[in-house]
Amino acid sequence: MDGGSVRGLTFGPGGTDRPEAAKGKDKKPGVGVRPPRKAHLVLRRVEPWSAMKFSFVVSLVCFVVLFVAVAVLYGVLSALGVFSSITDTVMQLTTSGGVAGKGVGTIDIRGWFEPVRILGYAALLGALNVVLITALSTLGAVIYNISADLVGGVEVTFSEAE
Repeated sequence: MDGGSVRGLTFGPGGTDRPEAAKGKDKKPGVGVRPPRKAHLVLRRVEPWSAMKFSFVVSLVCFVVLFVAVAVLYGVLSALGVFSSITDTVMQLTTSGGVAGKGVGTIDIRGWFEPVRILGYAALLGALNVVLITALSTLGAVIYNISADLVGGVEVTFSEAE
């Protein structure tokens, strides 16, 4: 701190927050402009425990989105009568002589489109995805750490926006 200023800022009476305005207008344009700052970082290690927690939360959110989307889609298709139309068509094609019998060649398709079965399969698929995505992300973090030890990691350069 030098006479009420810190890094080009002046504080107190008669001072301004902009050093260009305080110095006068006789400066050349572009002299006080500094280039954007840059930070050069190297990502050498990804903690597998953190990768596992993060991927578990993300895959859990994806599971909820998948389940809600299937439930909404099932509700819309059921309200439009798509499942009853499919059921009626299959029953007409598989009945013998126009009479629905339990003989050879009949298919009972009504149970395939029950909401419990459809949502159960969606829940099973979502739970399987949660487990697989979490395991693969954790394994990916371990593999990245091994390869980063060999080659040095990923180099990233961040620069300040103008």
